[in-house]
Amino acid sequence: MQAHFSGICYNAAMQALKKTECRSACPIANTLDVIGDRWTLLVIRDLMFMGKHEYHEFINGPEGIATNILSNRLKRLVDMELADSLPHPSHKSKKLYYLTQKGKDLLPLMVEMILWGGTYRASPDMPRAKFNRVKRDPKKFMQYTLHELKKWEENNFNN
Repeated sequence: MQAHFSGICYNAAMQALKKTECRSACPIANTLDVIGDRWTLLVIRDLMFMGKHEYHEFINGPEGIATNILSNRLKRLVDMELADSLPHPSHKSKKLYYLTQKGKDLLPLMVEMILWGGTYRASPDMPRAKFNRVKRDPKKFMQYTLHELKKWEENNFNN
């Protein structure tokens, strides 16, 4: 019998990433099946911390994600219920993406990644002031982040 932890697990070997049984009893392996590639975490980062919600905003990021990869990752995030979309208020053919509660629940993990990366893998052009703010008071930074996400939702869900 497979162990089930929080929610539905996904099998990374399936290209379509259909909802399925967990492939492992290990919660780390099952989490990696959902968010364990570089691009997925960067899209989550952009949604969570960078205020990005439109397709073109993700494309213009410093890492240079390809359009086909971005489309795939946004679809996967929506399929996995980590993100969702709503019609753009001024361009009905475009979408605004946002994190669901399940996606927001990744905030402590993302903060730990910031702290680890800023400590052990910092580049010279890393935004030091932001890193120091996170390091000084991670809980306060998480509260601020959730507040900013909620403000965006209040401004966009009521339109």
